[in-house]
Amino acid sequence: MIKIQTEFSTHSKEYGNHNIIQQIVAKALVRDLKTKPKSILELGCGSGQIFQHIDFPVDYYKAIDFSQDMCHLHPKANNLEICCFDFDSQDFYDSLSSERYDMILSSSALQWSKDLDKLLSFLSTLSQNINTALFTSNTFKTIFEITKKQSPILSKESIMQSFNKAYNCAFETFEYKLEFKNKKELFDYIKRSGVRGGVEQLNYKDSKKLYMNYPHNYLEFEVIFVSAISKS
Repeated sequence: MIKIQTEFSTHSKEYGNHNIIQQIVAKALVRDLKTKPKSILELGCGSGQIFQHIDFPVDYYKAIDFSQDMCHLHPKANNLEICCFDFDSQDFYDSLSSERYDMILSSSALQWSKDLDKLLSFLSTLSQNINTALFTSNTFKTIFEITKKQSPILSKESIMQSFNKAYNCAFETFEYKLEFKNKKELFDYIKRSGVRGGVEQLNYKDSKKLYMNYPHNYLEFEVIFVSAISKS
């Protein structure tokens, strides 16, 4: 099993060239904000996809990512604090327990939580408002059908169930298709984009079978956007 953190760090320098879908999702997330919060906590900040789209004044912005390499790539600003934390770790919970924010943002990150129920319950104590976008298990759907392996990402239904426990939510689901000139480019994208984090590595035989049998010139992505207000 590949460690997600290791994979994102390994490809951090070229990540900006291979995270097209993540960039589209981050831009849409910021564009659809109904308010302009003065204090923001962002989880899974990466190299700054969300921060770069914030076009309104913010007094304080805390950006968190578990890859130190990603944190180094993030833009810098006087009102910005960048912290390297795994948002499933006790250090993360301890560090933020007394903090409060107008809004929590996260794009293409929370789907990797090992305990989404616990994380969301904690986040609901930090802010009344959370706007986030998560990949679902239908991302790379055809690949998992061919390999007969289970996606490491939660299903749309599981994600909705977790959010509904702590928040009053509005959900929107979008499907994206990213086209490629040939299979080599397609599989190179998977390797470099960071989206596949947590997927069990295939042996040579299975990889060859997937390469030969993959029927499309595109990859599928399913993203659920969540706009939520805490019940507490």
